[in-house]
Amino acid sequence: MPYEGMLAETVTFRGHNGDLIEGYYARPLGPGPFPGVAVIHHMPGWDEWCKEVTRKLAHHGYAAIDPNLYHRSGPGEPDDVAARVRAAGGVADDQVIGDLAGAMAYIRAQPYANGKVGTIGFCSGGRHAYLAACRLPELDAAVDCWGGNVVVDDPRQLSEQRPIAPIDLTEQLGCPLLGIFGNEDRNPTPDQVDRTEAELKRLGKNYTFHRYDGAGHGFFAVDRPAYRPEQATDAWKKVFAFYEQHLR
Repeated sequence: MPYEGMLAETVTFRGHNGDLIEGYYARPLGPGPFPGVAVIHHMPGWDEWCKEVTRKLAHHGYAAIDPNLYHRSGPGEPDDVAARVRAAGGVADDQVIGDLAGAMAYIRAQPYANGKVGTIGFCSGGRHAYLAACRLPELDAAVDCWGGNVVVDDPRQLSEQRPIAPIDLTEQLGCPLLGIFGNEDRNPTPDQVDRTEAELKRLGKNYTFHRYDGAGHGFFAVDRPAYRPEQATDAWKKVFAFYEQHLR
């Protein structure tokens, strides 16, 4: 049985425009080679649960980094920082993509990396995962967990920070995509998931969607009332099977 030790710590790396930002990084101890995963935190911010996810990935043999996409909004409790980010209209898509590219480069630069890097994102991070799959050709696999606003029905939802709906970039999607959704979610709604799937199918993309009855938004988050252990346990198995196929 392999030794199950890991190292988990906060690191700094170069993100969008060369800015030095923080990331929570966890990796298995040992020579590797290990595949990588960039964890994209949800709208509530760079919080304890997202760091737990990062360690979970390391436990399963991945070098994982969770970049603090709100780093530029200053220090503080995750809820307070997230409130400041929302008040400012959210994080710009270009900045997120730049930070993710930097996080992926950080993993690939490690001597124990196998060169393959995927991503997983939750809530707004699921939207960012879809966006990254369309905009970062160096990405090897993407997991969108209930990403809201991939489909935009109200043009007023678009802004200078988010000028385009990710679904409109689907033709550029360049890696396998896994989608995890709860059928009780309101953002994305089941209809929006249907329309995203129809576009992926129309363009012949490599994707798999799993949908869960009895689950709504955020059903992986163990520290929130929305947590659904049975559905989350099954969906995590789907995530790791997907990564085994595309990142090992």
